[in-house]
Amino acid sequence: MAQSNITEIRELTTEELISRLRDLKQESLTLRLQQATGQLENTARRKLVRREVARVQTTLSERRLQG
Repeated sequence: MAQSNITEIRELTTEELISRLRDLKQESLTLRLQQATGQLENTARRKLVRREVARVQTTLSERRLQG
């Protein structure tokens, strides 16, 4: 999954954001397990996924506050 910028994330519907968040959290878990077992080659991917999770959560939070 490619990294998205905040404008692309804000264009998604709430349902799509929830789905994206679920997928990112699953990927984060997979990456943690791979790192724990020594199978993870691209360690920078964990940081990118963590930041994208934060972007999606921020957008969802903004929408909850707006209405």
